[in-house]
Amino acid sequence: MFDRDDDSLRAALARHSRDLLRFLTRRVGARDAPDLAQEAIARVLSYAEREEVREAGSLLRSTAANLAKDHARRLRSEGAAIVGGLDVDALLAPSLSPEARLDAEETLARFRAALDALPPRCRQVFVMRRFENLHQEEIARRLGISRNMVEKHLRTAFRQLRGALK
Repeated sequence: MFDRDDDSLRAALARHSRDLLRFLTRRVGARDAPDLAQEAIARVLSYAEREEVREAGSLLRSTAANLAKDHARRLRSEGAAIVGGLDVDALLAPSLSPEARLDAEETLARFRAALDALPPRCRQVFVMRRFENLHQEEIARRLGISRNMVEKHLRTAFRQLRGALK
């Protein structure tokens, strides 16, 4: 059992920090994971001021999972179609100059070609996740594969798409 001023709570959180960062990186990407990890730790410490913390690791992971879900919801509600760092809405904005529009069209063409070049199952998983906004568990259930396999397909898709967009 821990409280906020307990050094053992801080030590427990520090022990879980690397796993937390990996967990969040898989969920939200490398750019946003450190901020969400810091927020999760801050929330656990704040919670410890009011309540007893029995399992710091479990509380930290569930807090991080909730923050990742909130983050995804926020991105969807902003209406931007973000695909591997590619903001499709911004690329298609009517206010773009002719040169910027041409660059955007070329970027979209590279993206489409890279998407078409993905292995069929990998492409299917990517489309279900990014365009249909399905959770990994739902994709796994619909396709009859494990969640780990869904994650593997998504990692492959992101790696290949990022490479094509560089």
